[in-house]
Amino acid sequence: MIRPPAAGGRWRHVARGEFPLRGRSAWRATWAWAVLITALGGCAASTPTPQASPAAVPTSAALTRPAPLDRATEDRILALDPDHISAAEVHDVLARAPAPRVILLQGSIAPVTMEPFAQFLVAMGYPAARLRDPRDGSVSQSSFGDSAALAGTLAWYYEKEGMVPMLIGHSQGGMLVVKTLHELAGEFRREIPVWNPLADAPEPRSAITDPVTGARRQVVGLRVPYAAAIATGKLPRVLLGQWEVLPILRQVPDTVEEFAGFFIAWDLVAGTLGTAEPYRATGKALVRNVTLPAEYSHIGIPLTRHLAANAVTRAWIEGYVPAARRPRPPSIDGVDTSNILHAAELWHGLKKHWCIETQRRIRAARARAGHA
Repeated sequence: MIRPPAAGGRWRHVARGEFPLRGRSAWRATWAWAVLITALGGCAASTPTPQASPAAVPTSAALTRPAPLDRATEDRILALDPDHISAAEVHDVLARAPAPRVILLQGSIAPVTMEPFAQFLVAMGYPAARLRDPRDGSVSQSSFGDSAALAGTLAWYYEKEGMVPMLIGHSQGGMLVVKTLHELAGEFRREIPVWNPLADAPEPRSAITDPVTGARRQVVGLRVPYAAAIATGKLPRVLLGQWEVLPILRQVPDTVEEFAGFFIAWDLVAGTLGTAEPYRATGKALVRNVTLPAEYSHIGIPLTRHLAANAVTRAWIEGYVPAARRPRPPSIDGVDTSNILHAAELWHGLKKHWCIETQRRIRAARARAGHA
């Protein structure tokens, strides 16, 4: 679990701008925001009903370097088209390959977690062990953590497992995703300590051994394959006193290959009134903005497990390909399609970059063998 650094006191991240209000002012802001979300949650349109006893995500979260693949399996993986991966290819081909970790960051109100979305991903075929925190087994991380610690954690995982994790954040979690990308770009400090998630503490170094090249490289400059922010608004940043992030909240640096930003058309919690300022790349990052229908609920948006359990919605998601003109979701009496659009977008992005990262590893290994 990503936590604030222990050095300098339990709330050192306050001084770094993660939650800069202090004392009574901080508590008043927190309680005001909690009351606002609770009130709006009660009147939100079409809030999905909590899913009844969904299957839990398996608890295995061992840190392992992927076993070597045989040549035939490698060839099948290299033949995949990352933008068009079928359900059969996920099950029969990608499932044999290593997968990047996915760190899911929840919003500012603890009861609303990303666990239902983790259950959706596992049901769709993503390896459960790559969703769980190896320290405590959790699949939904706090968004009140420190962005430098999260950046250092990404580097630690890359060195140990050979793949940079992907990031998905809901509400305030999306803010932490964006701020971490800016951390990796070196916009807050020149050096970032490597952060050990097992010890939940920094290591006395700011560089790792690149598992692909064998060279030493700084944490700063690391590139995330895929990241997303879901219903992340500027209004909550003001109410929570997170002013430091406001100028960069919609800027996406080159420390991510592909970024997806999701807005609900009328999201009172996020402060979105019909339209929202889009995310923009500051360089060459691929950025996709997706506006979700007004009937989506800010609080209920992580509830997606039911979509993988129903044959109709699952098939639609498995065949989904992002396009300028969004395909129409299925409309069948008795079929719950709530939250299907962002679920489909995210599943496409995750399996796409799972494929790309695995292909990259195979090509790098073959290149090294060819020069041995």
